[in-house]
Amino acid sequence: MATTAECRSALRRLSDNLAAADGDVRGAAALDRSLSCHIKDLDITFTGRLADGRIQVQDTVEGPPREKAEIRLAMTGDDLVALVDGELNFAKAWASGRVRLEAGFRDLLKLRSLL
Repeated sequence: MATTAECRSALRRLSDNLAAADGDVRGAAALDRSLSCHIKDLDITFTGRLADGRIQVQDTVEGPPREKAEIRLAMTGDDLVALVDGELNFAKAWASGRVRLEAGFRDLLKLRSLL
């Protein structure tokens, strides 16, 4: 089971990957939205923003998100690490229910290039 530190590191690597991306991925990451990532097996939530093409983690709270972020992710810590490491395909994990992504319709359309 991935630790809190490993999950935070995975989010940092994901942020670095988004910042270095170009084309459609860069455009999708250019949103300015509140973001939460609930790690179900650790029962913690990272909260922050997706802004300027980066994920900025601002806080870690116990349990599910306390406030509804504009973009909401939920998964296990191992799945987060596997996604960032390229060992788990996001679209397949989302379709199978291993990863949950919730956002407004327009944001989902924009984020589809990340899938």
